[in-house]
Amino acid sequence: MVTSLKVSVIIPVYNQAQFIDKAIESVLKQSYQNFEIIVVNDGSTDNTEAIVKGFIDFRIRYICHSDNRGISAARNTGIRASRGEYIALLDADDEFLPEKLDMQVKLLQSEPSDVGVVCAWSFNMDKDGNYISKRYLPRKEGYIFEGLLSTNYMSVPALLIRRECFEKVGLFDSSLDGQEDWDMWIRIAKYYKFSLIKIPLAKRRIHPNRISYHLEKKVITARRIIKKHINELKIRRNIHSKHYFYIGRRYCYMGKMGIGRRYICKAISFYPFYIYYYILIFVSLFGSKCFLCFLNVIRFLKNKTLKFINKNRKFI
Repeated sequence: MVTSLKVSVIIPVYNQAQFIDKAIESVLKQSYQNFEIIVVNDGSTDNTEAIVKGFIDFRIRYICHSDNRGISAARNTGIRASRGEYIALLDADDEFLPEKLDMQVKLLQSEPSDVGVVCAWSFNMDKDGNYISKRYLPRKEGYIFEGLLSTNYMSVPALLIRRECFEKVGLFDSSLDGQEDWDMWIRIAKYYKFSLIKIPLAKRRIHPNRISYHLEKKVITARRIIKKHINELKIRRNIHSKHYFYIGRRYCYMGKMGIGRRYICKAISFYPFYIYYYILIFVSLFGSKCFLCFLNVIRFLKNKTLKFINKNRKFI
């Protein structure tokens, strides 16, 4: 009996030869086996191709871009070539945990059609694969459009998405140089509910080469996100304000205190009720070193609080 293909796992890769084998192996080791793997080599100049072609499995399909087009274009190539009812996205430096597809497919099959995405929690690991921390996000499910419009708290490898979501909202925006996943979740959440499995089902590799570490790009992309979703933000001034605050804080973090304060003041003009805005403006007056020291203290206290909460939290 021939069964229909349920899951397409899309793995875009650009010069990640040291990690791509672990990513592929994490899919092959899934307890759920009705999948295809589409590896899209986005113009790598290392030995990525040799490593991928070293796997002998008919479910692995290899596509190669002649030049580097960016992660959105690579994901889009994979989605267009895919045949699965559900789409799983896996960056080349991340990994699935063995029960990920099984648990998410079962849940998505049991949910009504207005549930477009099943998400889960994840682990953070360092470049060598050593455990760093659990990531207890997201915390809410259902219609979470406003939450995602405010900030991106989704972990790419911890999601399973109905194909019809992409047919409804379109593919990834290749004009965004970073945070393209955030833009996608906003667009999907406008029309679909999200379901949540409250256990880690994926591992995210945290290392300096991730695009999330490129602060200048994050600022530029944040401005584009505002422009792209301006109609929704105009009627949600508190969320609109948070976007400008985020940009201002990033500029201050980079040492550009003047432009950072201007963006934080713009955030206050949209929504003047967050005390933290005023505190950061005051701290920024003492220069970048003082500002960074203050943020480090806040981050330390926040991490201590989270560790205490997580220590006493039980996974469901």
